[in-house]
Amino acid sequence: MHKSLYFIVGGVAFLSGCQTLTTPKPAKEPITIQKPVEPEETVVKVEKPVEITDVWQRISLQMKMPIDDQKLVNQYRDWYLANPRHLEIVSQRAEPYLHYIVEELEKRDMPIEIALLPIVESSFDPSAYSASAASGLWQLTTPISNHFGVKSDWWYDGRRDVPAATTAALDFLEYLYDRTGENWLYAIAAYNTGEGRVNNAVRRNKAAGKSTEFWALSLPRETRRYVPQLIALSDVIKNADKYGITLTPIANEPHIAVVDTQSQIDLKLAADLADMNINQLKALNPGLDRWATSPEGPHTLVLPYDKRDVFEQKLAQLDPKDKLNWHRYKIQSGDTVSHIAKRFDTSASFIRSSNNLKNNNIRAGRYLIIPVPPEGADLTTDQLLAQNQLTPKNITYTVKSGDSLWVIAKRYNVSVDDLIRWNRLPKNGALSIGKELTIGSRASTNATERTVNYKVRSGDSLARIANKFNVSVDDLIKWNKLHNTKYIQPGQMLRLIVDVSKVNA
Repeated sequence: MHKSLYFIVGGVAFLSGCQTLTTPKPAKEPITIQKPVEPEETVVKVEKPVEITDVWQRISLQMKMPIDDQKLVNQYRDWYLANPRHLEIVSQRAEPYLHYIVEELEKRDMPIEIALLPIVESSFDPSAYSASAASGLWQLTTPISNHFGVKSDWWYDGRRDVPAATTAALDFLEYLYDRTGENWLYAIAAYNTGEGRVNNAVRRNKAAGKSTEFWALSLPRETRRYVPQLIALSDVIKNADKYGITLTPIANEPHIAVVDTQSQIDLKLAADLADMNINQLKALNPGLDRWATSPEGPHTLVLPYDKRDVFEQKLAQLDPKDKLNWHRYKIQSGDTVSHIAKRFDTSASFIRSSNNLKNNNIRAGRYLIIPVPPEGADLTTDQLLAQNQLTPKNITYTVKSGDSLWVIAKRYNVSVDDLIRWNRLPKNGALSIGKELTIGSRASTNATERTVNYKVRSGDSLARIANKFNVSVDDLIKWNKLHNTKYIQPGQMLRLIVDVSKVNA
């Protein structure tokens, strides 16, 4: 460009200097002036970016883990393809949380396939509980969750708090990734079985001159199946069209918001502030075991995304002392702090802190201030049931042609797991026309009640197991038809129905 400019300027200067020369006569021949040939216009097509409206699509477009052709991968793929109803149920459970989890993974630049790990761990059930005392969407144990900053107390179990548990699980996975040679398959395997076992297996193979890829490692049977299950699931999600699978769409937008309550708050009041039903609030906050948030925090609640603004506006106008309903209680002769706490459905530690008590010493005739649930109609369904103020009624339903557990569960607004448990059905959900099913009301089902298969260990007794899971020995005998024997053997499998909020971890 500068060179062209130089010659143009030079030409002008030359003509200026030659103006004293004789002006040439016009030529007799006509001069043909040719217009410069304009280059052909190149049309560049700018493609509009694909609008991603479904979280499943957002996940599938980012998948990078190789789909290895392994026997177990193929077996699990076949299972998912043969059981599309399972993915329907999972998608329904995942709807409030999947977008949130995907966003957290993207912030950390972690493999997007990890968003599917809760399907393998818990079938996306935030209240899932295992016989190894792992709980929540990510199946965290208490030691692991505590190590990564998730607390649990009488009021609250952070392992079932989806945002808190997600942070802890992703922190744990990043830790394992660093500790297992920055190999994501190793890290995911270690999430199931522990970093020590994975690293030892790698060292053994190295010493023996064998391959150290995941598939060559000698690991526990459960772990050897755990990773293939995730990979098979990734393949099904990524290639849903190829396999003829229709995934229930989940809108690619925020579904939940985590709001700061600043201090302890009654859940019924919080639901009113958010213009929502108390049961909806409790469903989004399965980590809350009582009628209020924990006095020690975290002072947060999960709300539907579109309820955040109205909640925060109303909360800002609320006097902090009105967040709980307080009762002035006169101490009676024979009272203890723990007995008073049990009577008012609160914790002894909170009574002590609320009344500046250094210990459990109290004196008859003096007063305590105690936070209590709202009265009468303001009680939650669970609290009414506990006080025998509400008796849930069961429905008897006769199976018809075309029925499935999924269809029946949806019709009566209950879960498939509930139908199976209430009717002691096989896990494959097989139904016969004319069969009568018992359908309990939603009120009769404790949101934290789960069926657990427990493997008897050396030294176990019925009393010890009953104490651990906070159930009765009589129930253990009834659930497992042990009427003719009081003895159990190591390795024996027992079926338990437990309230996961009351397990002695």
